[in-house]
Amino acid sequence: MTMMLGIGLAQQVGLFDTFMKATIMRAPTALVTYAIIFAAVLGNIASDAAMIIIPPLAAMVFYSLGRHPIAGMCAGFAGVAAGFTANIIIAGTDALLAGITEEAAQSIIPEASVTPLDNWFFMSVSTFMVILVVGLVTTRIIEPRLGKFNDTYAEPAVLGETATIPSKQEIKGLIYAVIGTVIYLALIGIALLPENSVLRGEDGESPLLSNIVPIILVWFIIVSVAYGVTVGTIKKTADIPNHMTEAMKSMVPYIVLVFAIAQFIAYFNWTNLSTILAVNTSEFLEGIGFTGLGLMVAFILLAALLNQMITSGSAQWALMAPVFVPMLMLLGYDPAYAQLAYRIGDSASSVLTPLNPYLIMVLGFMKRYDSRMGLGSIISLMIPYAFILLGAWILLFIIWTMLGLPIGPGVGIYLD
Repeated sequence: MTMMLGIGLAQQVGLFDTFMKATIMRAPTALVTYAIIFAAVLGNIASDAAMIIIPPLAAMVFYSLGRHPIAGMCAGFAGVAAGFTANIIIAGTDALLAGITEEAAQSIIPEASVTPLDNWFFMSVSTFMVILVVGLVTTRIIEPRLGKFNDTYAEPAVLGETATIPSKQEIKGLIYAVIGTVIYLALIGIALLPENSVLRGEDGESPLLSNIVPIILVWFIIVSVAYGVTVGTIKKTADIPNHMTEAMKSMVPYIVLVFAIAQFIAYFNWTNLSTILAVNTSEFLEGIGFTGLGLMVAFILLAALLNQMITSGSAQWALMAPVFVPMLMLLGYDPAYAQLAYRIGDSASSVLTPLNPYLIMVLGFMKRYDSRMGLGSIISLMIPYAFILLGAWILLFIIWTMLGLPIGPGVGIYLD
């Protein structure tokens, strides 16, 4: 909820919309496919906004370049949905999943701590992997499959639509937001220089990492105010809390969901079912020798399979975490590593399930360009993205594990 105050403010003042449009509309023609996916992956921090803005915008850009508009829409949708948990910026998803993981981990180690930064290193690298894979699938598989665009089955109105290029004032707002970011990071860097800095902490415990949520909140406020004041969406101080209030209205379904999640995890732990299942399952897996990378890959595939029936990433993790996090901890794995494996399976497979409401929404966009498009059509187009991206992500996961690289600041694969 704290993260949403900042993210919601940026959304309300128009910062995310302008960023996504500027990234796509100002990209060189040769790089426009990858610019769309870059904006899609980073834009997933804005959740619904990215899903609504990027696919139709990508289709318009592709059409204006003489390319198949549905291919552009596929690239945009795959970037937002299949790359949902990959980002170089800490998002609300990181905070939400970390909270669920931490509570599940505390059934084994009461003082266990999982922060939103614990998967940051791996997910930052994953961002560029997703951009590359989705881009290659679009240009090498989807576009050749679709062939030349035939506008016979398109709505005449959609063929005349053009994307609105961000104004000079909006671009100026983005520049000021970047300047604000640089100044803020510089101040944090300066504050870290003294040996007795309060941000350094003691015994390896960094207040900077453990309090990353309020630090990111302040950053969002800075960039949002810099942009909003420049473009006029913030005209007085009172506009800031007003925008935050509007953003928090969208949190009502989330609050209801988290209430249910909290009750489920609490009762699960109270009955000791999580511990009993974790202990018995871990002992069984150790007995048959199924405890290494093969187990983790199987866990990723299980998450991908369950995602076809439970489309909410947080709800699915709330069901899986109380059993699998303690089980994998008993096998020596860090809870953040278990969370990382789950995120791979959940993210890559999200473009396939018809239960995903955004899949149906994008299908509606596609039918404007080709009235013959149906549910089977869009799923068949999404299959290459899902399977190839899942395979590439698992390969990255295996290589990362074999090299023993940290998955986040001070977070390794195994428990200390």
